[in-house]
Amino acid sequence: MIGIVSRNPRSWCSQQLHKALADLGSDPVFLRFRDFAAFIGLQPHVLVDGIDAERLAAIIVRPIGRRSFEEILFRMDVLHKLARTGLPVINHPSAIEKCADKYHALSLLEENGVPVPKTVVTENVGEALRVFREFNADAVVKPLFGSRGHGITRIVDEDVGGTVFRSLRFARRVLYVQEFVPHGIRDIRAFVLGDGVIAAMYREGSSWKTNISRGARPKPLEPTKEIEELALKAAGIVGCELAGVDIMEGPSGPVVCEVNSQPSWKGLQLVTAVKIADEIARYVIQRSKG
Repeated sequence: MIGIVSRNPRSWCSQQLHKALADLGSDPVFLRFRDFAAFIGLQPHVLVDGIDAERLAAIIVRPIGRRSFEEILFRMDVLHKLARTGLPVINHPSAIEKCADKYHALSLLEENGVPVPKTVVTENVGEALRVFREFNADAVVKPLFGSRGHGITRIVDEDVGGTVFRSLRFARRVLYVQEFVPHGIRDIRAFVLGDGVIAAMYREGSSWKTNISRGARPKPLEPTKEIEELALKAAGIVGCELAGVDIMEGPSGPVVCEVNSQPSWKGLQLVTAVKIADEIARYVIQRSKG
């Protein structure tokens, strides 16, 4: 029995994955974090909607979504517990934690020689403005935690930047300010699975924002060896077996701007002949215990 942890089992990716696992003879079951119960000094250690987690052969974790701090902490703790029992959890909770925190992920990539955009992360408005000027008054402000392009703003005016930074700090938000990397209206999403890039695409928007969820269009791409190696290295550094690596082709070469540990692939599937859900299902079955 292979568990698919999904907040929305009816979503396209979750349904595709369920079908692919079933077609390969597995016994997939949808699980929800809200149905997890963990026990100390009692047996079993973890129940999921009445199912003893010991009966599972593997778990694949789909997007967790926005939750309270306590909910996220508990969910990660349970995944760590399951991983310690020897249950293959894809991706491992430590990889999910690293990717969810943009500063942590980007700092790890930089430390290991992966080109990334220049970035400042601070609670100090004055420091953010000073670096903003170093970025030639052209920067992108992002939430430290977030995905799908939500909350991302480009700032090209210092007065506007000061207002935005002060407003974010009033709301007790950390300032995550990144130099704007000229990349036209497209970037690259490379889909990593295991030790290979199984598919890739250009994401082409009508402006500098290139998230498919924000209206960008997928375009076919046969990645170069350089892009493949960069994506594999980035995913490996944060510990992802399955990842969507976002790469911008800047004036000085490609830079990795984000590694997604729970990527969707609906847009990518439109422009590749690779059956992505089938590839993931085969990989998870190979990794499953027993």
